[in-house]
Amino acid sequence: MDSAIDLAQEREPLILALGAFLIFLLGLLSALEAILKTRTAQGAVAWALLLVIFPPLMMPLYWIFGRRKFRGYARARRRGQLANQLLAADLNRRFLQYAPKANADNDATALERLASMPFTHSNDLRLLVDGDSAFNDIFEHIRRARQYVLLEFYIVRDDELGRALAELLIERAAAGVKVYFLYDEIGSFQLPRRFIRQLLKQGVDIHPFNSTKGLRNRFQLNFRNHRKLVVVDGDYANVGGVNVGSEYIGKHPVLSPWRDTNIALRGPAVQAIQLAFIEDWYWATERLPELSWEPRPAITGHVETLVLPSGPADALESCALYFLELIHRARHRLWIVSPYFVPDAAVVSALQLAALRGVDVRILLPELADKTLIKLSSYTYIRETIFCGVKFYRYQQGFLHQKVLLMDDDYASVGTANLDNRSFRLNFEISILNRSREFASEVATMLEADFERSRQLRFSEVKNWSLARKLISRCAYLLAPIQ
Repeated sequence: MDSAIDLAQEREPLILALGAFLIFLLGLLSALEAILKTRTAQGAVAWALLLVIFPPLMMPLYWIFGRRKFRGYARARRRGQLANQLLAADLNRRFLQYAPKANADNDATALERLASMPFTHSNDLRLLVDGDSAFNDIFEHIRRARQYVLLEFYIVRDDELGRALAELLIERAAAGVKVYFLYDEIGSFQLPRRFIRQLLKQGVDIHPFNSTKGLRNRFQLNFRNHRKLVVVDGDYANVGGVNVGSEYIGKHPVLSPWRDTNIALRGPAVQAIQLAFIEDWYWATERLPELSWEPRPAITGHVETLVLPSGPADALESCALYFLELIHRARHRLWIVSPYFVPDAAVVSALQLAALRGVDVRILLPELADKTLIKLSSYTYIRETIFCGVKFYRYQQGFLHQKVLLMDDDYASVGTANLDNRSFRLNFEISILNRSREFASEVATMLEADFERSRQLRFSEVKNWSLARKLISRCAYLLAPIQ
């Protein structure tokens, strides 16, 4: 016994040395992978240095936060590609009769290729300002459902609003309506199991999006399904910034009143939104429900609409390219509203160029912050763009959460994507781009009211920020490439 202990003690330095070498080797291999796969040079350098210098600490963080492509979702998309591709191909064929007349002023080839879907005309849109109007509209149309309801939300809470929605879904399921409900398990991590069990027991087909599904994704917390959408009977859709939580209807103790924007749609674009849901549903369940795929023109609709789902399974960085295309196309007005402003170098350069060519570039951000680190990092990006003529505004009446873009006099986008790297590359998002002077005018009127409730940042104010604020902002900014 003593000899065995002595032998173990003799070999202890060797075992420790081998362990240290193994950790170093794994850190080096992870660093090499980061160099090969991280999108930006800054991110690659940051990960590589940290993985080599602090491998025991950084390797778990890299394995959780370092990946940029959601390979599992892409493979699932390929496994179900026959059914999904047939649906998409059939929908594209059906959309031919709703194709807008082409002319030089509305060429949208790049956007349509990004979306893998064309613009369609004969859509009817309604702006829904704030959570009360959005959920009143959603609840009203769910009550009218006769065939099915599709729901997808990033956050679902077991609170007053969440329980009201659950009761309504149970009621419709009891009436024979098929209810398909997706939620993001990271965004909804506080949702109790009893809430889910009750819905399942009462006939609601509810599932997590399952971004951690599969062995390689087990510890992957970086990918989120940030989409918020509702489809009823293939005839009505609702998309925008609100999640299922009482704060979204103005009941947060600190951030209220809560400013958000959704849109309600009827027309062929509803089918494109439905297709985005089906791809997510297939990833979560490996099943395809039977739905109505006949595009239906809105009776009074004349808006031309493009639906752009985007996410980390795309071959291209669709969301970032979407913003870049709209920024580059702007000729006299570009108004962007987002709760977060953490863009990449390409978007910063595009905003600088737009301002330099005389475009009225305005970016509206909240004064109140729900994520302090992101607000701190945004100061650096503000300093890099404000001197070129980009105007920044801080919303003063509660928390601003809407995701809206207005370009010139005829393009307006409402969706779920923020102006940050997470939405550009890590989140599954959906954006609804509308080409209509009438609808763009409605959006402009809405945003003008928001600007009146805001304070414009002056260049002199930003220029004279204290050294401490500059340093803190810069430190937060350095974390942006590895977020």
